[in-house]
Formats: sequence, C-alpha cells, structure tokens
Amino acid sequence: MAQLTTSEKRTAFHELHKAGCFLLPNPWDAGSTRILESLGYKALATTSSGYAWSQAQADGQLSRLDTLAHMRHLAAVSDLPINADFESGFAATPEGVFESVGLAIDTGIAGLSIEDSTGDPSNPLREKSEAIERLHAARAAIDANGGDTLLVGRAENYFVGRPGLDDVIERLVAYSEAGADCLYAPGIKTREEIRAVVQAVAPKPVNVLIGWATDLTVEELSEMGVRRISVGGALARAAWGRFISAARIMTEEGRFDGFLDAPTGADLNKFFSSVTSR
Repeated sequence: MAQLTTSEKRTAFHELHKAGCFLLPNPWDAGSTRILESLGYKALATTSSGYAWSQAQADGQLSRLDTLAHMRHLAAVSDLPINADFESGFAATPEGVFESVGLAIDTGIAGLSIEDSTGDPSNPLREKSEAIERLHAARAAIDANGGDTLLVGRAENYFVGRPGLDDVIERLVAYSEAGADCLYAPGIKTREEIRAVVQAVAPKPVNVLIGWATDLTVEELSEMGVRRISVGGALARAAWGRFISAARIMTEEGRFDGFLDAPTGADLNKFFSSVTSR
C-alpha cells in the first residue's frame, strides 16, 4: 500500500509540471501499476479505456461509482501521483461536475482531466461556452477542496471526428483561462500541430498522447516544449494484443508460440512478493 500522503503526492505532481518533460504511462489495475512503478516512472495516469476493457466493457460505459472506486484503488496501492482520466465529469450540468470532481478529489488522486465530449455521436462536442462553464465548475470544486489537485482541460475534437486545429487552440486557451493547470488535445499527431498547441497555451504545460507507433521520440517532444507524454489505452491494447494472438495460435494452429518471451511464473511471483511486502 502507498506510504506517501495524498498531499505529498500532489505536491510532487505539481513539481513535475514546472520544467522538463516526463512520461505518464497508463496502467489499468494494481499489477500493471506496480510494474510501472518498478521501471522508474515518476507519475501514472488511469485509462478509462484500459480499465473498461478489463471489466468487459467498452470505453465510456462504466459508471461514476465504478470509476471512483478504480481511482481510489490505484491511488491507495501506489506511492506515485495518479492522474485520473475522469472523462467528461460524469454529469450533465456544471453543478454536477462540481459534485463529481469533489468526489474524485476524495479518492486521493493527484490530478484529473475533464473532457469536452458529450458521448452523443450525433453531437459529440460540447459548445465551447458550455465546456468553459464545466471547467470553471471543476476548478471551483478543486479550490473548495484544498486547491492542490491538478486540473487538466481536454479538447476532444480529434477524438470525436471534429478535427480543426484553430478550434482546438481556441478551446485550450479558454480552458486555461477557466483554471486548467495543464492542457491536452488527444489525437494531434503532427509536429506542426504539437508545436502550435504548446506555443498557444504557454507557459501552461501540455500533455501529448502517443498511442500509436511513431517516429517521434521523448527527446524530440521535450525539445518542442511538451511537458508530459501519456499513452492512454496503448499499453492495455498491447497486452490484449499478445493475449489474443497467443490464444488464436493455440486454437487455429495448435501451437504454443505465443508464449515466447513471456515472463515465467516464478519471476512474476518474485516481483509481486517483493512489492507487496515493502
């Protein structure tokens, strides 16, 4: 279980955002959290998709109650700051966002993001004025609960099929002015897009999602001014990919090649025995 206090983890998380560039990988359960801890990462983030898949659900189908329980669990098992993928705040109104964010803060997470997507395929992106009101509500909830939880404002244009860099930048600047500590536009991929977003919201830090194979490197993203890099559900997808491949080889070809390079049971038992006895 975690030894650091929530306050200590939140302080450390804010410090990470002041300079440099750090990786923010996304575990989906206690085991993947502990593995990432052991590899030297300085902070972690939940993944709504990765956790949903582990529960045989599609991304966006889990309830607020399920999500809060998951956040509380990961915050309790790790000494690293946890940034929560809190989707769109699990509320239809700014008042509801205020309530949800208050509940999220109580789980012990160090930061959380609020999206501007609606979940409605026919109208997937909230009007900017509405999204700004919701960010104000999230900021107010954080300020009413100590003020030390980091708030991330997300522009979901590229994820919901409404790409347009000008609108993304307008939204992120507005979210920054509404109180977001960090800005995030998942789905931007080109160097030009990334540089434009970083420059538009400076000096506020920017999160870039890398959830696909790319020739971009951590060093190059750092040189562009990116402050943090997350991978969303990519690690979970990688794990599912190996699992599905191994299972298909067995049933379709009658072979067991899919187990190549897998860690031994003894290795995993040794690792998890050491981290649970700390």
